Amino acid sequence: MKMCLVSLTTIFVIACFATLTYASDPSPLQDFCVAVKDADAAVFVNGKVCKNPNMVVAEDFFLSGLNKPGNTSNPVGSRVTPVNVNQIPGLNTLGISAVRIDYAPNGLNPPHTHPRATEILVVSEGTLYVGFVTSNPANPAIKNKLFTKYLYPGDVFVFPEGLIHFQFNVGKTNAVAFAGLSSQNPGVITIANAVFGSDPPINPAVLTKAFQVEKNVIDYLQKQFWWNID
Repeated sequence: MKMCLVSLTTIFVIACFATLTYASDPSPLQDFCVAVKDADAAVFVNGKVCKNPNMVVAEDFFLSGLNKPGNTSNPVGSRVTPVNVNQIPGLNTLGISAVRIDYAPNGLNPPHTHPRATEILVVSEGTLYVGFVTSNPANPAIKNKLFTKYLYPGDVFVFPEGLIHFQFNVGKTNAVAFAGLSSQNPGVITIANAVFGSDPPINPAVLTKAFQVEKNVIDYLQKQFWWNID
C-alpha cells in the first residue's frame, strides 16, 4: 500500500511538471501547419486545422501594412493592430505573434491581460509610462505589487504572461510601440470592458460588494460604452 502511494505521488509530480512544460503553445510536429479559415474547417480543434501542405504559398506567411498608423480617434486614444494567426495563417502552431500599438497624446492602452502569452514591448516613437501588477500574494496582508517604468525610443519592457498591464502616452506627441507575444493567439481581456461591459451584465450586487461602492456607481459604469481598441 505504501509503495502504491509513493508511485501515485511520483506520477502526480511528473504530471504537474509535464503540465508546466506545455503551459504555452505546443511545439509543432512538422515544418508548418498553415491555418485553414474557421469557416472552412470541418472540425473544431485547439488551435486551427492545418492546410494541405501542397497548397501552402508564400502569402500564408506574409502581411503588409504594419508601417501604417492605427486610427486612435476613440475615447482611450490608442489602437492595437494585431499580427496573429488570424492575420497570418502560417503562424499556426508556431507559438508567436506581434502587435503594433499607436497612441495619441494622453492615449492609453487600458489595463488588460493576455491569458496565453508573455509580451515583450519596444518603443519606436514617443514616451510611454508602462507597468504591470503582480498576482495576489500568499499573505493577504501584502498588497499586489506594481512595477512601472518610463520608456523612450529603443527601450524594451516585458509583461509576464497573464498579469494585468498597461501603457500610457505621457508625451505631447504621438507614440508608437511594437510587441512580440509568446502565442499564436494570445487573447486579450480588457479589465474594465470585461467587468462593466459584459453581455449579459454582471449582477450589480456582485460588483457593489466586490468594489465596496454604492449601486449607483456600478449602474453608471455599466451604462458606459467600453471601447475595444483591437
